[in-house]
Amino acid sequence: MTVARIELSDVTVTFPLFGARDRSFRSLALHRASGGHIASTGHHRKVVTALDHISFQLQPGDRLGIVGHNGSGKSTLLRVIAGIYRPSLGNVVVNGRVASLLDIALGLDPDASGVENVYLRAYLLGYNKRAVEERIDRIVEFSGLGEFIDLPMRSYSAGMIMRLGFSIMTAFDADIVLVDEWLSVGDAEFLEKSSERLKALTTASSILVMASHNTALVDSICNRVLRLNQGAGNLIATTVDE
Repeated sequence: MTVARIELSDVTVTFPLFGARDRSFRSLALHRASGGHIASTGHHRKVVTALDHISFQLQPGDRLGIVGHNGSGKSTLLRVIAGIYRPSLGNVVVNGRVASLLDIALGLDPDASGVENVYLRAYLLGYNKRAVEERIDRIVEFSGLGEFIDLPMRSYSAGMIMRLGFSIMTAFDADIVLVDEWLSVGDAEFLEKSSERLKALTTASSILVMASHNTALVDSICNRVLRLNQGAGNLIATTVDE
């Protein structure tokens, strides 16, 4: 049995800024937009440091809230844990099955039907045909797409796509759940049941990592907090006080 664990050791993530000039308006704008630290490399190439030597460990039972202003590195950190971004420096260890609710429509094929997308997305998540067949009826029912489930996804509205993606991503149990803000999906009726589904998923998970601007929500859910500022931060076992 796999014991859920997340361990980051001195993780740094940098992105190159091509064509940005010293002290130019563009450099200033990029600095303000990214929130990260902009510096020059030895080759006079500018880079933005989105995460700066981040280290922490999470064990079963931990609920981590990541807080900070826009551009502080919250989403970048979640993407590093999810395996979307590789760190420029440092090491990342993630043990356990991960439910990444960062972009729930990512990877869905607009030319495939809703049902086909259920299978495609599930396979990408590492599930076999049998696992999908055991859940397909519940996924379709929860999405509320009705007969649209057999039509190409390009015929869906943005809300329908989000409902399908959410229904797939939350249909499988996970050891680790990653959430970028508390999701709000669909109309009022679907929003209510999706919120209940998300609560159940996060409660059942061993580890939750959630980025949020809502400090009251972080206070109510999380036992550990990472406050980021320009990509740097320290993990504390306390609630957030703003």
